[in-house]
Amino acid sequence: MNLSRQPRRHRLRVQLLAISGTRSVLNTSFRMVYPFLPVFARGLGVSLETMALAVTARSLLGLFAPAIGSLADLRGRKWTMLLGLALFSGGLWLIPIHPVYSFVFAGMIISMAGKLLFDPAMQAYIGDQVSYAQRGLAIAVTEVGWSAAGLVGMPLVGWLIAATDWSVPFPVLALLGLVGLALLWRILPADTKPLGKPRGLLSGLALVAAHTPAVAGLLVSLIVTVANESVNIVYGAWLEDAFGLQVVALGAASTVIGLAELSGEGLVAAVSDRLGKRRIVGLFISANALSCLAIPWLGSSVAGALVSLFLFYISFEIAIVASIPLMTEILPSARATVMAANVAALSLGRAVGAPLGPRLFHQGLGANAALAAGLDVLALVILITLVKIDESPAPRKAVP
Repeated sequence: MNLSRQPRRHRLRVQLLAISGTRSVLNTSFRMVYPFLPVFARGLGVSLETMALAVTARSLLGLFAPAIGSLADLRGRKWTMLLGLALFSGGLWLIPIHPVYSFVFAGMIISMAGKLLFDPAMQAYIGDQVSYAQRGLAIAVTEVGWSAAGLVGMPLVGWLIAATDWSVPFPVLALLGLVGLALLWRILPADTKPLGKPRGLLSGLALVAAHTPAVAGLLVSLIVTVANESVNIVYGAWLEDAFGLQVVALGAASTVIGLAELSGEGLVAAVSDRLGKRRIVGLFISANALSCLAIPWLGSSVAGALVSLFLFYISFEIAIVASIPLMTEILPSARATVMAANVAALSLGRAVGAPLGPRLFHQGLGANAALAAGLDVLALVILITLVKIDESPAPRKAVP
């Protein structure tokens, strides 16, 4: 591990834990709109379709992530992370100030811009501070902030809404975002100018576009996410149609998905540095393809359906989480720009997969599963043939 700017190893451990906690707040805000979308729509007095437009606009903003997130290559990792948290909290504070649709729309867009600034800068910071041989563990620790948002953040948001009002979670999360800002301002080292960084935004994007392994890695992220979303978007309808137990089954499925995500992050932390990130990504893209084909076969009962969903989500989570440290090392001279482009690839994958899923579902879930498996195979071929990176074995003591 690169500890040249850290007097003691435990300082980096504290930073990783603080970043993970802060990401739990960011991801809770991001994820809560899906289960509570009808609640927010009723609170604002608008239709579900109108409320969904704000979510769509927020998702489309992810396509501009390379322009937004690459700021960390120009101004520094810490500066960009703190700016992102300031925007995140400021956007959420707009909502309780004047709880009408226009302010909610603006607040969601501004807070999402803050997240798009924070995430690539954070991943680039870890790429700077942690040696590649141990980076899988470090990234996995920060990715716990995603599963924690589902397992802990969502129930807390539900409790807040039930006990108070639909708008209360927004200022609470804004306040927690400011706590994260103050904490990271205190514990992160000052920015230094990285050697060989691009001189401007366009040169950074051009550097990424001209680098074949980077483009190939982005394609892998895009294709695997399309595969995942084409099934993810219809699993609720499948459970409802197959078993007629919408509330019970979907509640159980949400728990299963959260456990799968947490298990996947734990597995990446445990094995990716020893076995190699590229190898893990390839193995679990393959596993995801097999799990897609197993969904219709196992889904003859509620228990079998939940098992198949667990396998599907854990294999996807492992492949995606292991790909993050891999992407941080593909082009170190434009690390934040690459990671921001990766966010855009994931956003585009969701945008493409979401409309595909329902169309295929008219032919049965087998059609969705077949498409997802085929896309996984395509992504695997690109990974094997074009994503080339030197992965040296990790030392035995790989804990940051």
